[in-house]
Formats: sequence, C-alpha cells, structure tokens
Amino acid sequence: MTDTGSPFVLQTRDGRGVVTLTLNRPASFNALSEGMLGALEQALGEIVADTTVRAVIIAGAGKAFCAGHDLKEMRAAPSLDYYEQLFERCGAMMLSIQKLPVPVIARVHGIATAAGCQLVAVCDLAVASSEARFAVSGVNVGLFCATPSVTLSRNLGRKEAFEMLVTGEFITAQEACEKGLVNRVAPPEALDAAVESLVASIVAKPRTALALGKALFYRQLETGIEAALADASQTMACNMMDQSALEGVQAFIEKRPPDWKR
Repeated sequence: MTDTGSPFVLQTRDGRGVVTLTLNRPASFNALSEGMLGALEQALGEIVADTTVRAVIIAGAGKAFCAGHDLKEMRAAPSLDYYEQLFERCGAMMLSIQKLPVPVIARVHGIATAAGCQLVAVCDLAVASSEARFAVSGVNVGLFCATPSVTLSRNLGRKEAFEMLVTGEFITAQEACEKGLVNRVAPPEALDAAVESLVASIVAKPRTALALGKALFYRQLETGIEAALADASQTMACNMMDQSALEGVQAFIEKRPPDWKR
C-alpha cells in the first residue's frame, strides 16, 4: 500500500477461476517500482499454490499498460548492489510468470515500454488494443534494455529485436503482432472481447494438460532437439495416463463430447 491507501495491484476472480491482476499506479504509468514488484510477487506466489486457478490476465489501470522501471526511484540511491538486487528481483518475478502452471495473458491497452515491454514478452499470450505501442527505450537514456532483451529475443526475430533495442523506437500494435510480440490486435472497444475469446478457449481444456504442456513448451526451447524430443515424448506419455486425456480420447472414439472433471 502507499499513502493513498490504494493497492499496487488489484486482483479480481471470476467463477471460472480466471484471475485478473491490474497494475494500479496510473499516475506513474504503472511503473515497476519496488512496491509494484512486491505486490506482483505476492499475487503470483498465491496463484501458483492455488489449483483452482485456470488462467491469469495481467492488465494496467489508466492510460498505460506499464512504463517499465521507476527511474526516479532507481536514481535516488545509486549503487551497484542496489541495482543488482533490483534487476535480479525483477527477473525472478518475470520468470515466475513463465513458471505458473496456467496460461498468462497480457491485456495491453496502452504503451508498454522497457521492462513493461518485457512483461508483455514474458506472458504466454498477449492481446493488444490497436492504440497500444511498444518500445524498449532504455537506450534513449543511455541504458541498454539488457533484461528485456532476453524475453524480447525469444519472441521476435533476432534482427527485429535488436533493432528495437538499439533504436529505442516505438512499434505499433499491428507491427508487434506481425513480429510475434502479441497474438491478437483489436479495436479498443473490442479488447476485452478479444481477451475473453482466448480465455474461453483455455478454460474449456483440462488444466492438467495445459500445465504439463506449458512446462514442456518452455523447457524444450532451451535444449537441443534430441533432448527436447525425449522430454516431449515423456511428457506426452505422462499426459496420456491422466484421466482427462483418457476420457478425451475415449470421447473422440465414441463421437461424443468429453466429460472432463475440471
């Protein structure tokens, strides 16, 4: 909490187990201050332990999605130890999103810059308003966006990512979609409907299959093809032994809808 009494992150949940985390510092463009990082760490820690959660949406209040780190806070007490701890903490928070057993969707209605763009990139899926814009603009103040470059280069082609990193220039939502940073672009008034379209498809699937698949998806990206295929084979074998997969296959054979016990 701050002196305003408002939480850094608003959390809501619907009856399907879909949790929405809304960054709630519109006056500072939802900057990833120490307070914001702490609130996200706490919220994500609670979600990972809750087996009834089916999907997570990350959104922003006000005009911006997230403008990255709080530069005023960073400049107030400069020291190498402080910066090392800050960026390590932010990296761990980002990685915890990838480690969640459920899909995480970024709902991007406004600008996403620097670590805010990193936040979009680390989410499993992203839906953007046609008015949203994206940049890794740290280089404009002499600070190369090194940590955002890790996730950005795993979403975009190398030359496309590098161009964003060395120029600091904005790209449009449509360009972000074409480059692979976001999945879908919608007019502002249709943004929630576009997000819901993804959510509805996700919650209609067995949680176990999605959890196994998400973990495997990220593991195999970081390994050689032989190890990745061996891991994928083992994952599919384990998935096939899960009751939801056995029921799904049997339903397909019997030409009926599956009766999943979610």
